[in-house]
Amino acid sequence: MSPRRSYDQYCSAARALDAVGDRWTLLIVRELLAGPRRYTDLHADLPGVSTDVLASRLKGMEREGLTTRRRLPPPGAAYVYELTARGRGLLPVLEALGAWGAGELGERRPTDAVRAHWFALPLLRALREAGAAEGVVEVRLEEGAFHLYADAAADSEEGPVYGDGPAPGEPDARLVLDAVTCAALGRGETGLRAAVRDGRVQVTGDGTAAKALREG
Repeated sequence: MSPRRSYDQYCSAARALDAVGDRWTLLIVRELLAGPRRYTDLHADLPGVSTDVLASRLKGMEREGLTTRRRLPPPGAAYVYELTARGRGLLPVLEALGAWGAGELGERRPTDAVRAHWFALPLLRALREAGAAEGVVEVRLEEGAFHLYADAAADSEEGPVYGDGPAPGEPDARLVLDAVTCAALGRGETGLRAAVRDGRVQVTGDGTAAKALREG
């Protein structure tokens, strides 16, 4: 595929859309906020994208300086894609976009795919609003588990924001909830502390985040 044509407008929003306005690009960034990922992993967690489109988007993102590709040393010997500092700078953009679109998350449609880690950014915002954005927080849903680096700063240029699966070690807090509650938190219908008090979120752990949520 040929490179996307520019809007040719002397406007920062237009310039930004020159780089990230193609369909799938921002969702690829969402996936890479978890850290380096292989092409096959990206394809598995972006249901609906064709292999040709994914390959084209990744090439375009490298060209725009949003991502880099590197080969893992043996025994991995696979290529992974990861965000540059410029790409990592899209975290607040995705957070704002998710907050803006949260009202569209009504009842889940039969055709809707879902991955547990797609709730990572809304829950990161909920932790900040609850004053509990500290340490590693493991989140368990029926759809799977993921972990958040709760103190990941929107203005930081490095480091993963979340990871798929359980936390690599003992987390500072562990949350157990369902996707309906996650969606309600994203829409702002309830706060995380209130959801804990109501029993919609179960909290365990001895870290600062767990204590802050239990004391709420």
